[in-house]
Amino acid sequence: MRIFKTSLSGASLALLVVQLGLVCSVAAKYFVQRWTSPRVWVRAATFDPQLPMRGRYLSLQLTVDGCQSTLPSAGAANFPRDVDGAVRPGPYSIGRRQAVRFNAQLQVENNTLMAIRIANQDASLPGQMVTAQPGASCRAMRLDAPVAFYIAEHAVSPLPLTAGQELWMEVTVPAKGPPRPLQLALKQNGLWKPLAFQ
Repeated sequence: MRIFKTSLSGASLALLVVQLGLVCSVAAKYFVQRWTSPRVWVRAATFDPQLPMRGRYLSLQLTVDGCQSTLPSAGAANFPRDVDGAVRPGPYSIGRRQAVRFNAQLQVENNTLMAIRIANQDASLPGQMVTAQPGASCRAMRLDAPVAFYIAEHAVSPLPLTAGQELWMEVTVPAKGPPRPLQLALKQNGLWKPLAFQ
């Protein structure tokens, strides 16, 4: 039986260096974002993407506060009113029978992840799609794109949640792109329990 010797050609080495450079640049970008972008804790809801390939991860949708956004149609919002019918200050709710979707920029204010709608004339600005379900408060809108949180192979998943439990995720919010996950915690009866997945 003949054994063939393999050797790295100059082209192979150059390709290897380029690939390593790309991976390192992406890792460096995420590392810088992790330490320079604002952080915030956000309530998360489970999301099943129905993908043929599934790994050892939790797919979660993040809740955002859209109360500072003017909806694409003003008629979609139900504002609180006093006995005379005048609009009172306070969070509005979605009054349509169908969900309302819009493109928004994300920012952190007062330890809250805010979604500020991007007007149609500014459609070229990068943003994230937000959905508001009928009857939902403007404080309970959700990002369309789920966030994948990877856990160790033998880690115990916190899902499904028991009655009274809430799942929260700490994320960084870069200037462009979706929030990036850092850690998870369970909240129950006002108590926080950070989750470790070693």
